[in-house]
Amino acid sequence: MSAESQEQKGNSEVEVSSIPTVGSTNEDSTLVTVPLSFKLASILLVSAIGFGSSWSGGITGAMKTTLKKGLKINNTQFALLEASEDFMVTALVLLSGVVTDRIGGASAILYGNVIYTVGSILVAAATTVRSYKFMIFGRVVLALGDIATQIAQYKIFSSWFPPSHGFAATLGLELGIGKIGGFVGKSTANIIAKKTGDFSWVFWTAVFMNLFTNFMTVIFYFFTRYCKRTFKSTPDPATGEELTEKNKKFELGKVLELPWVFWGVMGFSLFETSTAIVFQQNATELAQLRFGTDAVTAGWYTSVLQYAGFFVVPCVGIFIDLLGNRITLMVVCGAGVFLSMCLANWATTTRGTAAAFGIYAVAYSFGPTTIIDSIRTSLWHSSVFGSAYACKITMNNAMNIIVRILTGVLQDSSPASDPYKKVTPVYVVLSVLSFVVSLTMLTLFLLSKTSMGKTSSIYVDIGRLQWTRKQRLTRGNLMNERKLIVGGGEEGYGEQGSKMKRLSKICFGALMCLVLGSWVAYFWGVATGNNE
Repeated sequence: MSAESQEQKGNSEVEVSSIPTVGSTNEDSTLVTVPLSFKLASILLVSAIGFGSSWSGGITGAMKTTLKKGLKINNTQFALLEASEDFMVTALVLLSGVVTDRIGGASAILYGNVIYTVGSILVAAATTVRSYKFMIFGRVVLALGDIATQIAQYKIFSSWFPPSHGFAATLGLELGIGKIGGFVGKSTANIIAKKTGDFSWVFWTAVFMNLFTNFMTVIFYFFTRYCKRTFKSTPDPATGEELTEKNKKFELGKVLELPWVFWGVMGFSLFETSTAIVFQQNATELAQLRFGTDAVTAGWYTSVLQYAGFFVVPCVGIFIDLLGNRITLMVVCGAGVFLSMCLANWATTTRGTAAAFGIYAVAYSFGPTTIIDSIRTSLWHSSVFGSAYACKITMNNAMNIIVRILTGVLQDSSPASDPYKKVTPVYVVLSVLSFVVSLTMLTLFLLSKTSMGKTSSIYVDIGRLQWTRKQRLTRGNLMNERKLIVGGGEEGYGEQGSKMKRLSKICFGALMCLVLGSWVAYFWGVATGNNE
């Protein structure tokens, strides 16, 4: 199928290549465009799958105190339990991303959810027999399934919705529903444990929830198969690029040459996402200590405060699709999370902690949608989005291993009267670094435009994150020209392209060093007896 051709008329339209895209066939010309009703149906199905996984994902952190008592483990051992899943992700998620790009998101999410359910059964069985080592094994299997499903659902969205044309809004809706799922799971976990008299029933409830997600996944799989037979691929209205769910070959060259702007977004996510994940892991226990309440009440407090921003997330997605300004939103998110972590560290009273949780709930709502959409928008080739998102997950989980084990050790060495005395400063450091990275990116964007009205060579690279929908549509020719100069995975471009390739490979090498560092931290936990 040929990409739609447009003639440039003034500044209102862009010139798009009329050369047929790779994989086009005459048979595709008989297919029709995907109607909006089918796109909405796909969003609802994937969101239903995400609701179930978010419910399951929120329960372990909410039951930190209960698990420590039931399994007779300390804070460092609990951190190692969480890090076991992160370890498997760092080891395999990059491979999963490349495979997902090759086979498509629908197939990946199908087998991923089956493995995830098997892992959840093992975890539930481990809590029933009160075996810490068995639970680590169950979490590892759980991670194998989670690795596939995390990437697959967003890969599906990227093949249906171009940047600034529904991708961010779709993400926002799915993430908002996921927040509701996380809220329900986190707030009810300790209630189920208390009412049943056995905390293992919480994890068996998660098994039933995963069976629901498997049912929805099977429906979605056959839904996508029907769509592939009936509808043609969606083109990017700005550049003419044909969006595809799967590739005809592995695109390893493009994976090693991701744009420098992508690595800038990764730098922000490195600190912001890690702050959020580790903070949320300890939030319920922190609320118990600061509010002087039991696990059930603390679970409600932290659930409401952490997930109260669920209604903000879809609005953020719509804002990004229409008005862009992704870097500006990163600055807002970074500043808000930094402020909340400062309050958590220095304002240790009940009111101070409540304010910290409230600010965090709103500020963090700006983060996930902005980061994922920025990754998608920064790419010159949408065909490697699965691999690019896998790099993000790898990086975040590697950082989480290091920070979780570090904070676990710090908490065990803190005074009994204030077990988070040495932990909350780590949150402050991570959050201020995310804020600094976002400010640096905004400064680069502003400096890329000169006072004479001209733009620097990197303006298009970073400007894509800030452009509105209208601006992106009218600058499609600029993106196509820049893509020929610096786009990854192709031969024959000039000195600028070679420099960008070297920079990307250096960044990818740094990511691998971070992964190796996280493995050292994980095996240190094993070697020192923290998995006994």
